[in-house]
Amino acid sequence: MSTVGLVVEYNPLHNGHLYHIQQSRKITDSDAAIAVMSGHFLQRGEPAIADKWARAEMALRAGCDLVLELPVAYSAQPAQWFAYGAIATLAATGVCDAVCFGSESGDAGTLARIADCLASEPEAMRFRLGALLKEGLPYPTAYAQAARELLASEGDADAAFGLSQPNHTLGLHYMLALRKLGSPMAAYSIKREKSDYNQSSITDAAIASATALRKLIGEAGGSMDGLAPYVPASTLDVLRREAAAGRAPITWAHFARPLFHLLGSLPAAELAAYAEVTEGLEHRIKSALRELNAWQVDELLDALKTKRYTRTKLQRTLARILLGHRKEELDADRLESGVQYIRVLGFTARGQELLRRMKKAASVPVIHSAAAGDWPYLAMDVRATAVYAAALPSARPADAWRDYTEPPIRI
Repeated sequence: MSTVGLVVEYNPLHNGHLYHIQQSRKITDSDAAIAVMSGHFLQRGEPAIADKWARAEMALRAGCDLVLELPVAYSAQPAQWFAYGAIATLAATGVCDAVCFGSESGDAGTLARIADCLASEPEAMRFRLGALLKEGLPYPTAYAQAARELLASEGDADAAFGLSQPNHTLGLHYMLALRKLGSPMAAYSIKREKSDYNQSSITDAAIASATALRKLIGEAGGSMDGLAPYVPASTLDVLRREAAAGRAPITWAHFARPLFHLLGSLPAAELAAYAEVTEGLEHRIKSALRELNAWQVDELLDALKTKRYTRTKLQRTLARILLGHRKEELDADRLESGVQYIRVLGFTARGQELLRRMKKAASVPVIHSAAAGDWPYLAMDVRATAVYAAALPSARPADAWRDYTEPPIRI
């Protein structure tokens, strides 16, 4: 059974994602699709609009056969570690033949050429990247510029055609992760159609970005009805059910009380111990708190934002503080050691066959419940579920422990 891997968030799953699933299976000639999906906190540091089991159901009903959780240690990370964790998870299954990702160009070949150049981490690249960061550029911008300069010096100036674009950056890091892990998985890319990543406006009758759809939900006071033209019927069913149960839509506003309690009560020196709190950001946070007009996370983000500290960087910082993730838990050596387990969130009948194969082929344990082990990253996922559950309008104490009690979704 040939299998393609997809790296996803589905926040929420929309028609563009459906196209990606269908085309990925088509261009790789795959019989099955495995989705590695972020859990309750996402790559840009945001909480997910609905919990991981609801979004896993969206994935299975849209054509994925097996949904695996990307540990929060990797899911709320910059592109380098987000991509590394996702590719490491797919590689650890032992049954994935290819990975297919969306990008602004659909040009996997050029991204592979850039990755070949950068995989050895050239000293010139590291030196230039460090210099640009010292100038105050955010990491994604600095990385793209350093890569362009290196490629130009090697006579391949046209290769870095769009590294400043977010999906090209992620695509490059998928390629670099494949090389670092020595994985034989083939890499493919599909061009994004009709809606750019992070595009907040809707310009097509059927395709809109997840960002635009979340904005649409917010403008409608939480109603999901306006999503109908832009999402599969199965996604709309799940979202309406979750909304009726008080489990969606979830935003940063739901976490304001616990977050501001931590930010206000912890001394600056203790804030500095958390992951993503760098270069004196703890003092900037403390200063900004005194200037706020309301206890609103969006207002805090606006107060903290600078050229160096992008909204995405700041959201990841707040997420790490909220979840209690300290620097030593997420140092580079630990992240580079790869995944410690594979957590199954859901599967179809074909996915069940993949799981049978993974019992022999996987390089790490395959688990269905947090009760299966005590790995550090699994403990972090359990904490993330508890924090997320406590923010739900209809929260019950039992919801905090769903990692132990909730079986995988079966479609």
